[in-house]
Parts: sequence; C-alpha cells; structure tokens
Amino acid sequence: MAVPPAPDVEPVSGEDADQQHESHDRSSTSPGFRLVLAVVLVLVLVGSLVSTGLLLASRTSAASGGLPGRVGALLSGENAVAAEREAVLSVATQFMLRVNTYGPEDLAEDGTMPDYRERVGELITPAFRADFEQQVGTAELTVVQAQLGRQAEIYGAGVSGMDADSATALVAGAFVNSYPGSGKRADERIETDPAPFRVRVSLVKVSGEWLVDDFTPVTGSGVTLDPSESPEPGADPSTAPDAPGADDPSPTAEPTEDEQ
Repeated sequence: MAVPPAPDVEPVSGEDADQQHESHDRSSTSPGFRLVLAVVLVLVLVGSLVSTGLLLASRTSAASGGLPGRVGALLSGENAVAAEREAVLSVATQFMLRVNTYGPEDLAEDGTMPDYRERVGELITPAFRADFEQQVGTAELTVVQAQLGRQAEIYGAGVSGMDADSATALVAGAFVNSYPGSGKRADERIETDPAPFRVRVSLVKVSGEWLVDDFTPVTGSGVTLDPSESPEPGADPSTAPDAPGADDPSPTAEPTEDEQ
C-alpha cells in the first residue's frame, strides 16, 4: 500500500514565532477571558462566605451578642458555646453552695440574715427572689432559736439543656447541719451526717447574665433544699434527725461511698 507523502511544512522563522506568541498573549487577556475569570473568582468568594457563615452559625448558635461578637469569637478561636456552659455551671453550683450555707454568724441584731439574703439574691431572678424572701424567714427563726448552722459541698455538676436564653443544670452534693452541743460537749458544735442531694437548677439569661429561676430535687434524691427545711424552731438539737446524742462522745460518721 502506498503511503501518501507528508505535507510540506514550512519552518517558522524566529520573527513569525514571536508574532504567534504575541497573538496568544493578546487572546488570553482579551475582555471575554477577563470576564470569565472574574465570574469564577466571584463564585469562589461567594462559596467561601457561605461556608464561613455556616461554620459561624454552628459554633456560636447559643452565644450571646450580635454578629460582630460572634465573628470575633470565631476568628479568635474561642468556643462561645463552651463559655456559656461554663457560665451556667458556675452560677448553678454557686447558688447551691450559697443557699445551703448559713448559720448564727449571719444573724443581725433584728434576727434576720441580711448577708445571706444578699449572697443568694445576687444569683437569682427577681421573680424567684420574691419566693425566696417568703421562705427564708423560717430558716432565720431556726437559726435564732436552735442556733442551726448549715454547710454545703458540691460533688459534681453538668448542663442537661441549654439554648440562647435558658438552661438547665444538674448539681449533686451534700450539706451538713450543725447545732450547739450540751453537757460534756457544750463548747462544741455537733454535726449531723452529710445529707446528699441531686437538684435540677433552671436558669434564664437576664440582660446578658445567667440567673437561677427555680430549683427542684431530682426524683429519688430524698432531699429538698428549701432553706426553711430545718428542725422545728426551738427543737432539741439532740433529737433532730441524724443528729448525734448530746452525750455521745463518738465522732460524727463520715459519709459513705454511696452518699458521695
């Protein structure tokens, strides 16, 4: 079979080659090419902004403040949600410590506990404070008549639910009541065994600040942390529940592992 001869190709001189390259450069920078390039860059920019917006929303959905604050938190690497959870836990645990820590040293000359009221009041909403003020009088009367003291300890806490302006925390701990001794122990204060508690604390955000709006015992805890729940005013401390006998020289029992 005969093979047709290859077509003659004239060699391109150096001047012609330069002209071809110059023609290619002009076509690559033509208005049409620049328009296509601009459109592609705009699409890439829009895609980046959308991705950034989705990331911002997912990381700061429960954070307070406007968009500048959220963007700042994102760019600085802060986790706004984690910061809010820490704030909720701090207020919930401080509330449980304060509401269950009081005693004769808090009494004023008129038989009230103004410092105690103020400590607790700093952490609660106005609506809840109205309820607290109605109940705290009984605790004050108990402190006056029975010289009761109460000290709380927190074992652990966690956030069980949270959105932009409300949250719920679970707090576990124990409190110990104490009374003046008598007889051989007249110069001592007699402590009861620790009373464990598990409490659900409800919080709301008021003017950017987390405050306690209510608290209830978790089912099965067996303990209600109403500050008025103390022995009857004037009751003999030695007959109070879990209180050791006035002449019992044995030390107060330590909390068991289950109680902790």
